[in-house]
Amino acid sequence: MASLLQLARNRALVILMLGHFSNDMLGGALPMLFPLMKVQFDLTNAQLGLVTLAYTAASSLTQPVFGYFSDTHGRRWFVPVTLIWGGAFAACYGFATSYLMFMGLAALAGIGSGAFHPLGASNAAAVSRDEHRNAAMSWYTVAGSMGYGLGPLVGTLLLAAFGRHGTLGLMIPGFTAAAMIWPRMRMVERAREARAALNRRLQATPQWRALSRVILVTMLRSWASLSVLQLSAVWYSELGFGREFYGPLASIVILSGAVGTLVGGALADRLGQRRVIATTMLMAIPALLLYVAFPGPQGLFLAGIFGFFCDASLSITLVMAQHFVPGRVGIASGVILGLGFVTGGIGVPITGRLADAFGMQIALGSLSVMLLLGALLALTLPSARAMLEEPSEALAPRGEIAALRGARR
Repeated sequence: MASLLQLARNRALVILMLGHFSNDMLGGALPMLFPLMKVQFDLTNAQLGLVTLAYTAASSLTQPVFGYFSDTHGRRWFVPVTLIWGGAFAACYGFATSYLMFMGLAALAGIGSGAFHPLGASNAAAVSRDEHRNAAMSWYTVAGSMGYGLGPLVGTLLLAAFGRHGTLGLMIPGFTAAAMIWPRMRMVERAREARAALNRRLQATPQWRALSRVILVTMLRSWASLSVLQLSAVWYSELGFGREFYGPLASIVILSGAVGTLVGGALADRLGQRRVIATTMLMAIPALLLYVAFPGPQGLFLAGIFGFFCDASLSITLVMAQHFVPGRVGIASGVILGLGFVTGGIGVPITGRLADAFGMQIALGSLSVMLLLGALLALTLPSARAMLEEPSEALAPRGEIAALRGARR
């Protein structure tokens, strides 16, 4: 409770969480336009899928690039500009006059999202106290998840009230968050500079091999999580269940994963990152096998248990990646949030092919292998004690201490 109160007092972190919430809300609102655009431009489902691909590819694949840019040429106005950029292009969705224009707007909005994620994550890490870094980043991560989850509701309400031109209202979240973040960015910049100065003084060496293992763990977990989330609707539809069942099922997986992220982050600060990652991935295996073995109404409960354990290490891997490459926090954030999750998504069609050949239960059950490999790989990562041996504020000159503390207020 004490750590939670300290996080709540960290106004810079709370404002960055608002930015993450607003940014991801725009991504969640995009699919709500598909029914209207399908009729407007006589589109196929495959063409609508390409719009999603344009947004996700532009968002995810550019994140390492923006992460590098953040580390080398970071400026305090970058974060507000990314929110304004994303909100402006999302607001134009409803004014598209052709399919290609609609897809182009989605790609441009995706670039704004891709730019925000490494910038936001590196800034959130800079203003978080070392002893509560995992908990702080878990709250920051969940803020984005909640925004993404509410995006469809916001999009539906705007379209219901104003038609397709209601997308103009999507400017409000991004512009509001940008206006609130801007006054805090000077203090955030001071905190980033103080941490960079500490890394230079102590000549911290990047651990690229360790980072590659964290990326693999992220990919394996993402493979399992995304496969269950995206294929469960098909499975339960084949079993004769309607949307009123498998729709809430997907929401339960997402929301329980958000709770797991918060719990996992708090435990990592107390028990160590490596231990929590390996343990939660191992505990996700029996939850997955029970979910697969006993389909039916109880699947709502079992899916929640799986989502909780599978996503418990979500923010922890991000924090570990940032520790492994001190001075290159933006690159680490971009790689984990971009390439790590997208590459994990490549596993979904592989799981789907297994389902076509051997049945959905066998295909989903095989994901336990990915979780086991991820847990074993996590055990090879540096220990929690080694990970926490980061330059402390006690080693910093007084000016740097003041910068760090000022940004957290």
